[in-house]
Order: sequence, then C-alpha cells, then structure tokens
Amino acid sequence: MQTLSVYLVEKDSTTLQVLKMYLKELDYINISGESDTLENITDIIKLAPEIIITDVGNNFDKNYEQIENIIKKLPSVKIIATANDYSTDTIIKAMRAGIREFLPKPIIKDNLLKSIDKFKNQISGEDEGENNSKVLTIFSNKGGVGKTSIAVNLALELANITKEKVALVDLNMHLGDVTTFLDINPSFDISYLIKKIDNADKEFLLSTLEQYNDTGMYVLADPPYMEEAKKIQPNEIQKAISKLRTTFPYVIIDTNSTFDAITVTALDNSDLILLVSAINVPAIRNCQRCLDAFDRLGYEEEKTKIIVNRYMENDDIKIEDVEKALDKPVYWRIPNNYYTITSAICKGKPVSVINNDSNIAKSYRELATNISDNIYRQSFIKKINRNPLAVLENLI
Repeated sequence: MQTLSVYLVEKDSTTLQVLKMYLKELDYINISGESDTLENITDIIKLAPEIIITDVGNNFDKNYEQIENIIKKLPSVKIIATANDYSTDTIIKAMRAGIREFLPKPIIKDNLLKSIDKFKNQISGEDEGENNSKVLTIFSNKGGVGKTSIAVNLALELANITKEKVALVDLNMHLGDVTTFLDINPSFDISYLIKKIDNADKEFLLSTLEQYNDTGMYVLADPPYMEEAKKIQPNEIQKAISKLRTTFPYVIIDTNSTFDAITVTALDNSDLILLVSAINVPAIRNCQRCLDAFDRLGYEEEKTKIIVNRYMENDDIKIEDVEKALDKPVYWRIPNNYYTITSAICKGKPVSVINNDSNIAKSYRELATNISDNIYRQSFIKKINRNPLAVLENLI
C-alpha cells in the first residue's frame, strides 16, 4: 500500500498528541513534519505532504491566505481543517481557499480516520468515477416558482465554493431557459451529446458543455429544435447522467414542470431532489401532490428537500403552516428580492454578479455550502432502475 505523508499544524499539545495517536493506527501514514503555525510555508512546501491537518484557529483570514499560498505551490495537497467552532461564513471562506474536510474539536477518531481514508481513495484513484458524483434535480410541478433561477445560481455557487466542476443540465426539452438566464449561446446541446455518448470521455464532455466565464460551471443546453427534443429517449438521458457523473462531482438538473418520462428518469437518477414551492395556497397544494407522487415512485423521504422561494417574513402564511401542511420540514428559504432577481434575469447574469452582497446572493452561497459534500453529510439514496414509461400511468 502507498505510504502517505501527513503534515500536522497544531498549537495545542494535547490535540497534537491525540492526532498522532490516532494516525499511528494507519500503517500507510507517515507523519513527515509538524508545526504550531501555518506561516512555515517554505518547510511545508519542501516536504510536499499529500495531506495537511491544520488548526485554522481564531485568525481565520490569515490562515486561509497561507492555505491558498500552499495550494498554489502544491495543487494536489489535501487539507483537513480543525477548529473549536466555525460559522457558515467561515466555512465558505475555507472552501474557497481549498479546504475540503472540517473536523470540530475535540477531534473524534472515527471522523478523522474517515477523512483520511477518503483522501487515500482520492489519491490512489479508487473513488474516481460516477459513484463519487452527486446529482441534484430542481423540481416543481408548478411553473413560475423560480426553479430555473435556483438551478442556475446554485450551480454557480457550488462551483465557486467547492472549486469543483459542476454540470448544469437543462432538461426542459421544449422551453428551457438556462442559456437565457446566463446569456450564453452554446455550440452544442444535449442532443449532440447523446449522439456521441458511447465514446464520450472527460475531454469530450469538457469541450461539449459550455464553460461559463472561466468558472467551474459547465452548461449542457436543451435542444434548440423541438424535432430534436422529441427524438430523445429516457434511456439516453439515464446514460447521459451516468456519463456526466464520471467527470463532474456535481450535476445540477433543471427539469420541466410535468411528470413525463424524461423528468421521471432525472428524478430516479438523482441523489437529491430540491422541491421548490412558493408560499401561497396553490403552490403548497402542488407541493403536496409532488410529495405524494414521490412516495408512489418509491423515493425515500430523505431524498427530497423542500425549498421555499421568494420568502418574506411578513407573509400571511408562515413557514410553520407550510411544514404542517406538507408534514415535512422546510430545508431552505430563499428570500424575496424582487429588484436583484429581476435585474439578474433581464441582464442574463447570476444574482452574485448583480449584487454579491444582497440577501439572496448570500442565501444561495449558504445553500450551496450546506449541500456540498463537506457540510451536507448524508448517505444518499440509491438510484432506481426501471422503465419510466411504465410508471407514468400510476401517477395520473
């Protein structure tokens, strides 16, 4: 087994000894060095460890600056951050700096060993491929609730925060708006990808999907012609999703608002469904129908999360009323910021570009942080294999 070198950065002597004791249980780990500060960058770079375990302490900004400098010199290094506590804003900064794992103090052995084992698999290449990817579908069976806006902005924030490649897929085959929301005109679309799917490798996928403004977000557009859309079959969508998993750690899917075969295929092959609702009686009733349909489709309860869009604290209907009506907690509330979201849509730009300090931009960043692998620790549901055409009759 390949030996992995680990560098420890820890001021507290007790925590340092605990880390050493836990790491000694792994025969493939070699502690190559230790320090009480991250300022010793030259020595760390010279040793070139595969893994750094560092306390980020109270001086967060300074520590993250040092981490960014280390990653520039050692792009493949894996970093585990430890701290007594950290806020969501702190975690966002850490993820942007390149940190992928967080361990609260006091250090729990199982958590540490799981993080090390995860990095070992990444370094050895054992976890490469579709099983390490997460597919999220944004869905509502009611139009006009803002699911495309959520898909676009969430995908971009996931790419920015995690520094991973994110595929944004428009499966609204006849009326897709993703390219309009981003003001782009991709050279290729999903119908082209499907024709070439059997020979599609990573290089092909990255050249076929449209990279958005040098970010980690790549867009797979809907077909420009209805004739092309009609030719696409559910099994081809399933194959495309599976292929995207091999290259993109995150795949975000925007669907249409009907339970057709293409949509059911996307839902079946998703790890997580974000079910979008507004706070009004028709939207909540439609949300109830969706949850009932998901139950009949055999989805486990944890696969679906409720997202309330355009939330206002002074609404007549309260969040508690929504949760009671749906018998399910609301996972996230995206605030109603009419000016920012309207400006974003009209200009074809994400809300963070229009006003990065707005409440809605902050909400999308925090949502992306919660969903990302490092924060949102969930055993995702296994995908369902079946013929989607055969189950549609059960939903009518």
